[in-house]
Amino acid sequence: MTKLMVQGTTSDAGKSTLVAGLCRVLLRRGHAVAPFKPQNMALNSAVTADGGEIGRAQAVQAQACGIAPTVDMNPVLIKPASDTGAQIIIQGKVQGNMTAQNFHRYKPEALAKVLASYQRLCSQYDSVITEGAGSPAEINLRQGDIANMGFAEAVDCPVVLIADINPGGVFAHIVGTLELLSPSERKRIKGFVINRFRGDLALLQPGLDWLEEKTGKPVFGVIPWLHNFHLEAEDAINREQPNHSGHFRVVVPVLPHISNHTDFDSLRHHPDVNLEFVALAETRVQADLIILPGSKNVRGDLAALRNSGWDKHLQRHLRYGGKILGVCGGYQMLGHTLRDPHGLEGEPGDSAGFGYLPLDTVLEQAKQLRNIDGALTLAGETATVAGYEIHQGESRLTETAEQPFLWNDHRREGCLNADNTVLGTYCHGVFDSPGGANTLLQWAGLTRETAIDIKAMQNTELDRLADTLEQHINLQQLLQACEATL
Repeated sequence: MTKLMVQGTTSDAGKSTLVAGLCRVLLRRGHAVAPFKPQNMALNSAVTADGGEIGRAQAVQAQACGIAPTVDMNPVLIKPASDTGAQIIIQGKVQGNMTAQNFHRYKPEALAKVLASYQRLCSQYDSVITEGAGSPAEINLRQGDIANMGFAEAVDCPVVLIADINPGGVFAHIVGTLELLSPSERKRIKGFVINRFRGDLALLQPGLDWLEEKTGKPVFGVIPWLHNFHLEAEDAINREQPNHSGHFRVVVPVLPHISNHTDFDSLRHHPDVNLEFVALAETRVQADLIILPGSKNVRGDLAALRNSGWDKHLQRHLRYGGKILGVCGGYQMLGHTLRDPHGLEGEPGDSAGFGYLPLDTVLEQAKQLRNIDGALTLAGETATVAGYEIHQGESRLTETAEQPFLWNDHRREGCLNADNTVLGTYCHGVFDSPGGANTLLQWAGLTRETAIDIKAMQNTELDRLADTLEQHINLQQLLQACEATL
């Protein structure tokens, strides 16, 4: 049994990427391997094969393992809805909204769920690669920790510490992290990986030698900066533009509680599309298509759009011949009314939508989760699409309107206005199917059918990542160190 936990000196140190790469390496070596993250805080989520909700990073890692994602791969998912509160999802199902203090008191119960999920994975696979969250050295979060060393100690799991050299201070990050751990936790760390290095490795070698002498622990390897590397971000928006000069401009406003922005990764790589995430203050951007994305606090983000002048900008955009697409929360905003009688995303109340689509939405206690396999028909063209739904809103049409999506349960979904200028859907990932992307973009005004296959690209990138780890990480040393007796 190979079990290993990757922890980071900081957020965005490369934990998700290293776990995905190690999973693909082990898969190629014939292992039955699964990813695991005990606790994840992210607004990018996925629907699993067993009908639950987990962080998207674990879905990508499951893809690296060649298996379908399950709720056991991320038993605790925290989806912030405000600065002080969040929706807590346990083993794929909504537990409720909690403040930070309430969740802290809930942690012992959450740990029991985490351990149950981990044991199930260990019984089904011969390798489980675990990802930590943030940093293990957050002093204020140490008590009752279930995300990093608290979990590693509970299951007796060895740890590899990864640090990002790109911002600077990598040796301070590593040594400082060790200093803030207990003796048993320091012993649990078997060695280090340094990420995102650019330059001549010979110039870094004296520092690596010093680090090994100072800590008595090996540096398993240095991962170079991977140029034009594209793998789904766990939560932060990737604003890096691929090397192409797309002429068709798509704009996505960055909502305060934007969720599932990975819906648009395939557009970032589309050779004819120039995708831009813009701040709410940028209300005079020119675009062919504006997409209102998902949101974890739809009424709050709707108010933020209005306060920034986006209601007038959307009117102006349509007046000059542009198109608007709303996805999930963005779809709800395009209707007439949005009601939250139970206060699921903030204070209970009603909000007026932008009024472009004939629908009313009520947020309900039960969250709707489903994978989708169906068809999209627009402008006489029909394309097969696959995606998923994650929402608590129940939207009902207030008048007859065209519903362009037909799913595998023969349920029509979505709404197109009478002017053929505004479209909404609950389907996340609709651009990931090349046929769906081509049809949607053709409706929006792009005539060339040049959409990419994002899943095939992700598999290529996962293989590229695995090749990089094979070349730059002493994997034999790393795996042997982690399989040694603690």
